Amino acid sequence: MAHIPVLYKECIDGLRIKPDGIYLDMTLGGFGHGRGICEQLSSEGIYIGLDKDDEALSRAKALTGGLNNKIILRQCDFSDFSNVLSELGINNIDGCLMDLGVSSFQLDDAQRGFSFLHDGPLDMRMNRSASLTCENVVNEYSEKKLAEIIYKYSDEKFARQIAKAIIKARTVKPLKTTLELSEIIKNAIPLKYRFQGKNPATRTFQALRIEVNDELSKLFETISSVIERLSPGGRIAVISFHSLEDRIVKEVFREKAKGCICPKDIPVCVCGVKPSIKIMTNSPITPKEGEISRNARSRSAKLRIAEKLA
Repeated sequence: MAHIPVLYKECIDGLRIKPDGIYLDMTLGGFGHGRGICEQLSSEGIYIGLDKDDEALSRAKALTGGLNNKIILRQCDFSDFSNVLSELGINNIDGCLMDLGVSSFQLDDAQRGFSFLHDGPLDMRMNRSASLTCENVVNEYSEKKLAEIIYKYSDEKFARQIAKAIIKARTVKPLKTTLELSEIIKNAIPLKYRFQGKNPATRTFQALRIEVNDELSKLFETISSVIERLSPGGRIAVISFHSLEDRIVKEVFREKAKGCICPKDIPVCVCGVKPSIKIMTNSPITPKEGEISRNARSRSAKLRIAEKLA
């Protein structure tokens, strides 16, 4: 399947790219957005693309033909971006894109274990050198811990029933494949809810992926650190795909746009804290019907953009 960048035009337009600027792509994925950024840059411009997935980096390298700007690719977690910039001797950037979704390439490769539609090993690691896999989680976590992460990371109202069913199944034999797990999840959900809307395994697979890749714990701090690195007028654009991610993005933006942290009963500001960003999207930008019809995976995407103040 060809890679279809989500909210492509909205991201490129929203970053307001300077031809000679320095732009950071925190999760380059299929390099769709990345190539779009590079096409806006002159030979003086710099694109820095990061990804935990070695295959994503290989794809990006193969897709750089015809681009004239400087391109730097690194395999690392997005939370390590500051070390990469320091290594390159770069203090400030003119823009940053964070696409927090799983790429189509990862979903469509059964051997990566992200999808409940294709049979494959219970892996789900974005960084394949990481030690924790989905197989570890479903076979080693306690029933209580499984229920907690399924509910916390997906709002799955049948989290306890699903966790109990996983424990019961693994007492017979260890769970090994995605379709095996998907069937267990489906059968744990009451019959009248199984065929309402999304595949019944959607939420649980999302929760397990978040746990395996530790996707949320560093997000608030990382976005805050990116904002500190933006030059005045520089922009950060973040695409999220579920409510927990979007809530974190919204909280960071609100905090950085607020400024004064004095108690409300103090009539005059004494803290001296100034707003560091202006929020450019009071409500998140979401895909239009045409995009959703072309790419169903875009339906839950939300884009928020903020601009660094002087």
